[in-house]
Amino acid sequence: MSKIDVTIGSPHHPEATALLNQSHALMKSLFPPEDNFFLDIDALAGPNIVFFTALLEGQVVGTGALAVKGGYGEVKSMFTDEAARGRGVAGRVLAAVEAEARARGLGWLRLETGNRLHAAHRVYRASGFTDCGPFGDYPDAASSIFMEKRLD
Repeated sequence: MSKIDVTIGSPHHPEATALLNQSHALMKSLFPPEDNFFLDIDALAGPNIVFFTALLEGQVVGTGALAVKGGYGEVKSMFTDEAARGRGVAGRVLAAVEAEARARGLGWLRLETGNRLHAAHRVYRASGFTDCGPFGDYPDAASSIFMEKRLD
């Protein structure tokens, strides 16, 4: 099996942008507009965001980001190319996000995900995330699942 490398990258990298556009299209197809909370590509290049790419054989096959908030980090923009699913890409990206959050001294990682994204739920639970209520500015949307993981 080929090695998956996860590095800090740019959401403006053409392959990363293509994956993010696929992710956004999927979210738009599954959830009503008011329940889509993804960050656009420019926002993912913002000052409080650390954006990660997963590379497999030199190709970007996964994305994820850490949004640094007050006292916690939020997992954003987790997505794996369909052809690379089942190879551990998401778990590797999530581990990099967590390592960055720990390095920054953040006490928690939190996330919002769609209730229909069952593969994502499995990745998050396998990494130690548990259900919680809405946080930050999120509404209590019917299609959202909120999760968190204590880091300290």
